[in-house]
Amino acid sequence: MRVIDYIHQGGVIMYILLALNIVGLAIMLTKFIIFAKEKKMTEQISDDLGKRVRDDYESKDSNSIIEVAKQELQTYISNMERGLNTVKIIASISPLLGLLGTVLGVLIAFRVMSQTGLNNPSSFAQGISMALITTVGGMIVAIPHYIGHNYLIGMLDNLETTLEKKIIKKVL
Repeated sequence: MRVIDYIHQGGVIMYILLALNIVGLAIMLTKFIIFAKEKKMTEQISDDLGKRVRDDYESKDSNSIIEVAKQELQTYISNMERGLNTVKIIASISPLLGLLGTVLGVLIAFRVMSQTGLNNPSSFAQGISMALITTVGGMIVAIPHYIGHNYLIGMLDNLETTLEKKIIKKVL
């Protein structure tokens, strides 16, 4: 059986999961590329942020300059973080959508059984099939997004630590 057949059997829930998967994977791929580029440019970024802090706050004491540098860095990192919450949300709701599909599939199976009886087991197999497919679909979407989100957060934390060390050296 082809993947598109499984998606079609899973119904609307599987199409929603497919759309979420595409969006999440696009965000993760984009963030991986951006973070890799930013990691290579840490020297230039720290120069830019350090220069901005030194130019604006050169008459302040060193503690104030360090605080301002950290604020500048936090602003930069929060801009870099944009989109990661979407990946986290996709990782969180995908299993719930799979569970919703499971409940709907079982509901359909019971409805068919109540209308036709147990004479023809294949008549309610479609609902059971939908239940199982959506459960698997929810997990297939959630697991890579959960792993990707954690990996991206780790990359961002490493970038932040590296930049913080370099900026503090430049402003003092």
